[in-house]
Amino acid sequence: MALGRARRTTRGFDYWPGFVDALSTMLLTMIFLLSVFMLAQFFLSRDISGKDTALARLTRQIDELTSLLALERAGKAEAQSSVDTLTIALDAATREKMRLEGLLAGNAAAAGAAGGQNLEMARALEAEKQASARAAAQLDVLNQQIAALRRQLGALEDALSVSEQRDRESQARISDLSSRLNLALAQKVQELSRYRSDFFGRLREILGSRPGVRIVGDRFVFESEVLFDTGRADVSAAGRAQMDQVAVALQDLEREIPPEIPWVMRVDGHTDKRPVAGQFHSNWELSAARAIAVVQYLVSLGVSPQHLVAAGFGEFQPLDASDGEEALRRNRRIELKLTDR
Repeated sequence: MALGRARRTTRGFDYWPGFVDALSTMLLTMIFLLSVFMLAQFFLSRDISGKDTALARLTRQIDELTSLLALERAGKAEAQSSVDTLTIALDAATREKMRLEGLLAGNAAAAGAAGGQNLEMARALEAEKQASARAAAQLDVLNQQIAALRRQLGALEDALSVSEQRDRESQARISDLSSRLNLALAQKVQELSRYRSDFFGRLREILGSRPGVRIVGDRFVFESEVLFDTGRADVSAAGRAQMDQVAVALQDLEREIPPEIPWVMRVDGHTDKRPVAGQFHSNWELSAARAIAVVQYLVSLGVSPQHLVAAGFGEFQPLDASDGEEALRRNRRIELKLTDR
């Protein structure tokens, strides 16, 4: 009897509450894990969308690099600035790549830990793995673009280096040519100075003792009365006799000076400050007409016109600023100056 009662008591034990608790615990665990994976999927999707922005930014930067390579000769300073900007962008892209790689590694670890829960969880993990694979493929593309960007940066730096080397070589050539040019000019100036001394020496022998003719600095000076009548601009008979001897000396000079030395005999006309009367409207016109008359007469005697220049200064370059008759007479003059062209 006691044994029968014990059996009835055992068959009446209720297992259902424990089974319900176990199922509830398992369901809560599944819900928690699904929530974790959904959050992970959300953050991963957001990171991948951020990656697209980074890829677009890198694409724009690569376009800028292409333009910079085409404009490399336009300025090394701008190119160097672009290199610095691209280096910063490259560092940012590298950090983004490392962050995505870390995120992929974390997702892979989470997927491995949750692999044995149930079929639904397995499907969620499979979807997560596929998303991770897509992200990994996009990371590979990003790595390729970064490598291409580095190659372009290297090419740009090489181009800058070549440009700098060319600039240094050009500066060296310019400096050498400038030195050689200055030396050649100095030599020609010295040669012209020697010929000028010889020429004025001859004129001094021919005309130096005559009244109204003198040497002032590097100029041979004829008082206007020696060459022209008052208020006239045609060379007088006495003036032509003077110019005949000047023409002979000039023709000798043309034969002696080498053709590579550019020289001219400048004929400068000057007047006093008194107003002009007659056919000329101003002292400018009178001084210029007298200088031209001397040049034309010398050309008629055989002097090359390529070696003659006429200039009129009016009353504005006086030798003596006083108002005396002697000062006015000295200021009325024709000056001959041998100079370079």
